[in-house]
Amino acid sequence: MTVHTQNVTDYPNNNTWFLVWNFRENVPAEKVTAVFRRICALVINLNNSALDRFPDAKASCVLGIGYDAWLKLGLPQPLPRELKNFETIAGSKHAAISTKGDLHFHIRADEKSLAYDMTSVISAHMKEIADCAVEVQGFRYWDSRSILGFVDGTENPHGADREFFAVVGEEDSAYKGGSYLFVQKYLHDLAAWKSLPVEEQEKVIGRSKENDIEMDDDVKPKNSHIALANVGDDFKVVRDNMPFGNVSSNEMGTYFICYASTFSTVEKMLTNMFIGNPPGNYDRILDFSTAQTGTLFFVPSLDMLDGFGG
Repeated sequence: MTVHTQNVTDYPNNNTWFLVWNFRENVPAEKVTAVFRRICALVINLNNSALDRFPDAKASCVLGIGYDAWLKLGLPQPLPRELKNFETIAGSKHAAISTKGDLHFHIRADEKSLAYDMTSVISAHMKEIADCAVEVQGFRYWDSRSILGFVDGTENPHGADREFFAVVGEEDSAYKGGSYLFVQKYLHDLAAWKSLPVEEQEKVIGRSKENDIEMDDDVKPKNSHIALANVGDDFKVVRDNMPFGNVSSNEMGTYFICYASTFSTVEKMLTNMFIGNPPGNYDRILDFSTAQTGTLFFVPSLDMLDGFGG
């Protein structure tokens, strides 16, 4: 039987909203469940409507569910094998902190108005039962660069590999077609970053800034971002990072988001980056980028989401 996935393998586009919502404790469980069922049906409806009305807009909404929310909502047991509350990964200098998140919405569209409308209608329902903990509006910066000026996502898989690395398969048959979603909101110290000569910035990343060419292994620093964040060709994820920020306050950052068939792959990356490989050899980019959030969600298949919506 064919299992239909949510839009976890879509490519980044021009406008994105990221929303993390937490259920309010004083809302009756029956109301939380009723609104959640409505939200599941709404997400499917919004995706279908956008595809019919604006077929070239590359619009989609992906819904992820956190561990505590899964239990609170009484969703199927046993849970997806690797769904849990993310635990802080702390190195000698930097930490991938853990923050609470019940539901995550990843809303994309080339047309900003469409992304806004999808975000608005979802938020109107969520306000009945939850508070928004994170709202980030991401934008495409030049040729998919982070605000640090380097191309972001070069190591992303393509073609059939995107589904292989992003979507749960037969290894967890009850949740086939789902995906593990991990997010972090990073803020950058742009003043410190811009004070580095381009040659030093390239050593931090492990690639050339202008043409995005990876350094040879005998030249690439062992603590560069590329050297530590990439944990092997058999361990990849599908990233959809976007820059965001406020220019006047110079509070600019990157919303890191990835979809994976196994969360253990993401943990390998984070351990390499924050603790180091070997320990102490942490990712140098963390001297300029600080994680403000860190949350794990599970994205059920469309078929399962349809069942949740009743």
